[in-house]
Amino acid sequence: MHDQIASGRRFRVLNVVDDVNRECLAAVPDTSISGRCVVRELTELIVRRGVSDNGTELTSNAVLAWCGEIGVEWHYTAPGRPMQNGYVESFNGRMRDELLNETLFMSLAHARVEIAAWVDDYNRERPHSSLDYDTPAAFAAKLDKQWPASLRPTGSATQPIASTALMRNNAVRL
Repeated sequence: MHDQIASGRRFRVLNVVDDVNRECLAAVPDTSISGRCVVRELTELIVRRGVSDNGTELTSNAVLAWCGEIGVEWHYTAPGRPMQNGYVESFNGRMRDELLNETLFMSLAHARVEIAAWVDDYNRERPHSSLDYDTPAAFAAKLDKQWPASLRPTGSATQPIASTALMRNNAVRL
């Protein structure tokens, strides 16, 4: 995503959204988001949560080299298929409509504060009908409790973030 501060200087926002619980895992505003920045942010997320994002905008040599180094198989959203990445596209639309279009940012620091506050509200205060009217953070906490102790994520990112065995309302779907 992109916007500008009051002086006219442009900035971009790297958003990473968990497809399972709709939680915004990262919203990183900066004047430039290089491949190295993407690698740094994804590495931090993987250490913290065991997740990764995809998208054709993340095709830099730094990202591809990083994937090879850590053994991540990278899958891209097909051109002309934004619904393959629908949750983050929906999130981006909400951020655009509710925050970026409505706020005059005085500085990059101001943008960072406002974006962080909006993301916190989105994750912790807003119920989502697709999550049985839980907030993304509450739904994520429920999912964490469903993991068998032997498979519970430890933050080491050796296992996937979600398994087909984890279902909403503890219901089994095939």
